[in-house]
Amino acid sequence: MLNARISGIASYVPDDILDNDMLSKMVDTNDEWITTRVGIKTRHILKKEGAGSSYMGAIAVNRLLESTGAKADEIDLIICATSNPDYRFPSTGSIIAHDCGLTNAYAYDIQAACAGFLVSLQDATAYIRSGMYKKVIVVAAEMMSSMTNYNDRTTCPLFGDAAAAVLVEPTTQEGVGVIDGEFHVNGEGLPHLIMKAGGSVLPASHETVDASEHFVYQEGRHVYKHAVTDMLESSLSVMQRNGLTVDDVDYLIPHQANLRIIEAVSDRAKFPAEKVLVNIQKYGNTSAASIPLCIDEHKNQLKKGDKLILTAFGAGFTWGAMYIVWDI
Repeated sequence: MLNARISGIASYVPDDILDNDMLSKMVDTNDEWITTRVGIKTRHILKKEGAGSSYMGAIAVNRLLESTGAKADEIDLIICATSNPDYRFPSTGSIIAHDCGLTNAYAYDIQAACAGFLVSLQDATAYIRSGMYKKVIVVAAEMMSSMTNYNDRTTCPLFGDAAAAVLVEPTTQEGVGVIDGEFHVNGEGLPHLIMKAGGSVLPASHETVDASEHFVYQEGRHVYKHAVTDMLESSLSVMQRNGLTVDDVDYLIPHQANLRIIEAVSDRAKFPAEKVLVNIQKYGNTSAASIPLCIDEHKNQLKKGDKLILTAFGAGFTWGAMYIVWDI
């Protein structure tokens, strides 16, 4: 039976770093307040003039091609997960495909907020299993600084910029690759995590700009409660469906949104700290890029056959979990 496996991974973060002390000079906050509440010390910010999410995504994809030896003209499809497209149209995926010379690839974007990587990986898996495509790149590219209000002390410490990409290919080997996943959406989350203006409901105007409505708006307590519950329940559901206990799982890799959320999910699922991969302290919340960025940073400790549970929660509300058996 044909299945999909991740055969390569690469990432990119900008050189410029925004640490907590620098933030404290921009807004009423301090290192202790940020570290205690969200666990973030630094975040990387893209400052290159005229560059957006596609710039980072293209670097990640080129690094992926180089590390895997895959040729650009062999790629059938690129799926870009982003909440920060370069433009409303065309797709950021199409820009990345052009910049990387993927001349034979189709490309499109997916908007599933912080769950974008998992949703895109699920799509890539379906294409591979169907036999339609043989080489699919999933790239998550997020210039979160472009939607961050650095006058809002409750949200500006959270976000950083990054991109990460994986190559998804077929395998006939049983018990490896993407094994299972489940996804959910609850539109009642709309008012609690949103960019209020810039879409067709509230197009850009002098009034929306003056009201700072083109930035992330988040009701933290409401989001925290749902994120913990939904990431926990979807992770446990996927584990139960596949007969897995915590002892069977080698690593839990959660979306890096907030250290308190990660700790609450892992504690309630009874995962020991050494089985939970975390890098939020260095990069902040990089939205859809956070899970593959975390995997790439820890890839040297992953072994073939390791059982991984990935889980994410984002605006929409959109959330889910996947079970993957590592095969690199």
